[in-house]
Amino acid sequence: MKIVAVTSCATGIAHSYMAAEALRKAGKELGDEIKVEVQGAMGIENRLSEEEIAEADFVIWAIDVGVRERDRFDNKKVFQFGPNEIILDAKNILAGVEEKID
Repeated sequence: MKIVAVTSCATGIAHSYMAAEALRKAGKELGDEIKVEVQGAMGIENRLSEEEIAEADFVIWAIDVGVRERDRFDNKKVFQFGPNEIILDAKNILAGVEEKID
């Protein structure tokens, strides 16, 4: 599956990046194509393109704070979790979401 994700934590530092890495690792293990945008203290990093968002089967938000420019994800199926949830169990979370999509 093609997945896009946004991570963001309250301070915009450690957990944003840890969640992004957990999602990338889980996606690879499940055979998915995943792109992760980090919205942190440094602004938006690895910005998702309109094309990447349009082609995605679904969107994961691993956030503790609001998503910047959230209108880019209008008309997409979005699943929201906390960054800590993703850090602790990204593979099972992604697999569970994929079951809902199929």
